[in-house]
Amino acid sequence: TDQARVASYLARLSTLTGLPIRLSDTSPNFHIYFVNEDERAGIVPTIAAKSHDFSNANAADLINLPQSTYCLVYTQSQGYSDIYTQAFAVIRAETPDLLRLSCIHEEIAQALGLANDSPQARPSIFNDNQEYALLTRQDEAMLRLLYNPALRPGLTEEEARPLIISLASTLLGGES
Repeated sequence: TDQARVASYLARLSTLTGLPIRLSDTSPNFHIYFVNEDERAGIVPTIAAKSHDFSNANAADLINLPQSTYCLVYTQSQGYSDIYTQAFAVIRAETPDLLRLSCIHEEIAQALGLANDSPQARPSIFNDNQEYALLTRQDEAMLRLLYNPALRPGLTEEEARPLIISLASTLLGGES
């Protein structure tokens, strides 16, 4: 069930972003682990072996994951690059179906570059109030903006702001 949900969501994200996103066992750059409490510590060596930058602090955080944290994602870049090159999501297998699906939506979308939650992001899954469980139309619009060819990694806020305002206006069909 989880694999089917991930595959369906990846197809949706591929359509939104224009990226070739799909399930693959051949050199994936995003790994998703559905693990129970007993299995979680056991994946640390697996992640560390696949990662170029999985620190002891990351390992300790994963092993000592608070009960209130149902899922998380680690993203990595090469050097000082603004481009994520690899990600690892960990989702508690014990979580109920809707919460697990919510974790799939949020962690994968965050690894695509919408990394920070904000109370101003509404309606959005990128708001820590947990009001929204699944990707919203606003989240879809943010992903379309983020992956618009007019934007590129490394732009400053001053450079990106006028582009985003123009792109958002076009996307929404007028000024917002």
